[in-house]
Amino acid sequence: MRRWIIIAVLLIVVVPAIGIGAWAWAALKFAYSSGDRTGYVQKISNKGWFCKTWEGELTMMTAPGVPAQTFQFTVRDEGVAGQIRMTSGQKVRITYEQHKGLPTSCFGETEYFVTGVQAVAP
Repeated sequence: MRRWIIIAVLLIVVVPAIGIGAWAWAALKFAYSSGDRTGYVQKISNKGWFCKTWEGELTMMTAPGVPAQTFQFTVRDEGVAGQIRMTSGQKVRITYEQHKGLPTSCFGETEYFVTGVQAVAP
């Protein structure tokens, strides 16, 4: 009888936990896409109750007379978030990776994770 309880606990708790962990690892390890975007950082803030991430918006100007587009992003690296905050108000190029299928929003509110930032001459 005790053996069946152990097997049931393994099947109900441990196996799904390992599966979700492997899913999260794979979703964070392999990028669906990557690229650069250029514009002005409109906002960046540290958000979350338990899982704090930096969430921001980049305003991109495409051409005169065309409305600006907003690109929402997440920053998980404190160093990159500090660089973005230092370049606030300047034109910047951000490098990002898109990670689809993350199991929770604890990793960030968006699927676009900024990995680098560089100030661009106006």
